[in-house]
Amino acid sequence: MGKKRSREAAKAEPHEDERMEDSDEEDFDVVNVEFEWFNFDPEIDFHGTKTLLRQLLDIDSTLFDMSGLAECILGQSTIGSTVKVDGKANDAYALLTALSLREQRENTAVATLTKYLADKAATSEKLAPLVPLLAQQQAGTGAHIGLVLSERLINMPAEIAPPLYSMLIDEVEAAVEDGEPYAFTHYLILSKTYQEVQSDLMVIEEEGKKKKAKTSGSGASDSFFYYHPEDEVMRKHAAASGTFPYTKIDESVADSKRAFQDLGVQSQGLLILVEADKLPAAVKAISEYVTSQ
Repeated sequence: MGKKRSREAAKAEPHEDERMEDSDEEDFDVVNVEFEWFNFDPEIDFHGTKTLLRQLLDIDSTLFDMSGLAECILGQSTIGSTVKVDGKANDAYALLTALSLREQRENTAVATLTKYLADKAATSEKLAPLVPLLAQQQAGTGAHIGLVLSERLINMPAEIAPPLYSMLIDEVEAAVEDGEPYAFTHYLILSKTYQEVQSDLMVIEEEGKKKKAKTSGSGASDSFFYYHPEDEVMRKHAAASGTFPYTKIDESVADSKRAFQDLGVQSQGLLILVEADKLPAAVKAISEYVTSQ
């Protein structure tokens, strides 16, 4: 079943003659791109969902049963949305959904991810409030967490985020009215950030000899950047939030994600815990933020 449709403006590079007219200014044509929102469809969205989940979980994605997580998402087709271009039959450019960690506690793929998040939270003072809440999910008592999994292709505009969250809120509300087990007390948003670090560049000296520059991680910045701009706004409405290092970080290669000549990009996980009754206000703030940019 299709959802609502929206047209968004996207930036496109200027034609060659426009560059020649004024090479000192950034000139962009505006191209209308039609984004369509759909429910998850198990017959179409399995591989696209897995691809976006791998991107979300980054280098730690190999620690999880990605097929199992994708099947779990596709199994609750009335909760969550995909964003596509050129029709339902294509792979999703973006997705957002919420998994009930309590109801899915017997699902091995979800249980493995829940334990991973609990272990990461236990090592961070900022994420410490998450530890007892995640334990309650496995016990099936206390708080009821909806794990929000949201990812999109890198060139997708942030303007698609508010509608995705708004539809999720509406769908959860409708599901609860129908007696389905989605009465979340909290939403836990799994996302990621990145830092710029010294990359392992090989510098060739004039004599023809090679010497190694500073190793990746040795020059990591104290600041970090958001892959999803809306996460910065969401954190202002959070009960707890914080970043965590990936388990397989030593196996990552900063050079493969190099942003500048002397700097690489090192990703890290981000968790944002939002009380369910605070989410609508957070989504409204995100909408105001992305439309003002």
